[in-house]
Formats: sequence, structure tokens, C-alpha cells
Amino acid sequence: MSEVTALGPQTGRDTSKVVASCAEAISDLRDGASIMVGGFGLCGNPEGLIAAVLDHGARDLTIISNNAGNLGKGLATWLNAGIVRKVVCTYLGNNEDLHRMREEGSIETEVMPQGTFAERIRAGGAGIPAFYTPTGVGTVVAEGKEVRRFDGRDYLLERALSADFAFVRAAVGDEYGNLRFYRTARNFSPLMATAARMPVAEVDELRPLGGLDADDVHLPGIFIRRIALVREHEDPFEYRTVRPRREGS
Repeated sequence: MSEVTALGPQTGRDTSKVVASCAEAISDLRDGASIMVGGFGLCGNPEGLIAAVLDHGARDLTIISNNAGNLGKGLATWLNAGIVRKVVCTYLGNNEDLHRMREEGSIETEVMPQGTFAERIRAGGAGIPAFYTPTGVGTVVAEGKEVRRFDGRDYLLERALSADFAFVRAAVGDEYGNLRFYRTARNFSPLMATAARMPVAEVDELRPLGGLDADDVHLPGIFIRRIALVREHEDPFEYRTVRPRREGS
């Protein structure tokens, strides 16, 4: 019996959402699906779930993520595999793969301010179809969008974002899906889990139900449908920087 299976329900009722592998967690992924993926650059990436998609073979995907990987790693592996149709993001930055594909016209991109991105996802999870924001007024962000004036100030209408799947990675989770994230790896993940029809969690450590103190839960398990334990991660540095050593130190 595997360690994941052995954890099982602890309360006498079937509360476990644990699956045996990342492959099983995404077994119903289909071509054309939209997927929200937590992480910021290469920080907090659900590496096991990302790899499982490559093995699965689904194509024509829409990624909703901060910047779709970097340095050929993370979600950039999906870009290079040619399985992505569209990227919805906030930052292209040093992601040369995404820059190149955007310029070639081989991939569609929708880029927006980071706060707007987060709020569109939050709205999707809260059942709010749209909202007005002053961010982006008078810029290319406003092109094709409704502008209304409130109290003497112009605001853009932004639509909520939702997805078929959300992939998030947590430092610790229990078998019901209550999650605790590691510091800034928390980023967009809690919002994304609320805004997807199939939110899937990859956890570094799996505990039985009750193994997380209620005050230590960043995302309640009601927002998670499946959980996979992934012990090993690369966790690459994007750019390692250090301060120059001072003379005499």
C-alpha cells in the first residue's frame, strides 16, 4: 500500500480527496481546456502537475498565469512543446520563449496589470461577472473596453476570469484539501482555486485530516477537489544575486 493511500480518511466518512499521482489528478484534462496555474516566475510552481500535462498530451490549452514560466522551465515547457494556444498573463519579462512566440504570431497573448489580473480571478471565484477599475485608463489596456465615469473619474470595465482547471502548489495540505502555502509561493494560488471548476493541489507534505491547525489554513479544503503528494521539486533559482563583498569583511 502506498503512503498516499495509507493516509486515507481519518474520521469514519469519506473525506479524502487524495489521488495516487499527478497523472490521475489531471486524467480528465481535454484539448482546449483553460488552466490557471499558481506561481510567480518559477517560485511556487506546481512542478509535478506541469510535468503531468506534458505526459498527458492535451493540446490547444489556454494558460492563465502570472508570466508563463521562464528560462525554459515551468510553464515555458508547455510553450516549447507547442501545446498552448493562448496565454493570459501580467508579465512577459525575461520569458524569451513567450516573447518569441508572440512576435511570430504562433501564440495569442492577453497582458494586463497585475492587480487587475488578481481582481479578475477573485471576481471569478466570488461570482462577480465584472467590475470597474481606474487602472489602465488612457493606455492600450483600455482599447476595446467600456469606460464609465464615476465621481469625476474614468474607470474601465473588466470581466471576471474563470477556468476549467486550477493547479496550485502548497507546502502542506491535509487529505480534505486544507492548504498552507510557503510565504510568497502563496501568490495567486488561493484566488485561482476559487475560480476554477476543477481545482487541483500539489502538496510537498500531506497530513491526515486535523493535521493542520485551523488558524494555519490559508485555503479551506472546500475549494480543492483533488490532492497529489509530490515530494521532490527542482525549485530552480531564476537569477541568483548576491551583494558584493566589502573590503575587509
